[in-house]
Amino acid sequence: QVQVVESGGGLVQAGGSLRLSCAASGSIFMINAMTWYRQAPGKQREMVASITSGGSTNYADSVKGRFTISRDNAKNTGVLQMNSLKPEDTAVYYCNVLAIIGATWRRDDCWGRGTQVTVSS
Repeated sequence: QVQVVESGGGLVQAGGSLRLSCAASGSIFMINAMTWYRQAPGKQREMVASITSGGSTNYADSVKGRFTISRDNAKNTGVLQMNSLKPEDTAVYYCNVLAIIGATWRRDDCWGRGTQVTVSS
């Protein structure tokens, strides 16, 4: 019912920047939060950054000061701006959307398929 699509990943050199976008669509009554996760090979998925519909943000210590999360509630979209990228940032980045679904009036935890970010040294 709800689709989540990430975009903006790619290959970038260390010190460079990437802008990831998350777009949610479908029968959405309200998005409560958008959270970016990442998972590198051999490692568990970790939270990178999160933002509520009210604008409150939270960042992993490893990205604080380098990444910025934002959202546009009216468009059901979010952005993760990644600056000063490091090779250890290499991972598949996933967008998770907590939303109240209009069709069922339930809160669903919806995931995108992910977008690959590769940072070369």
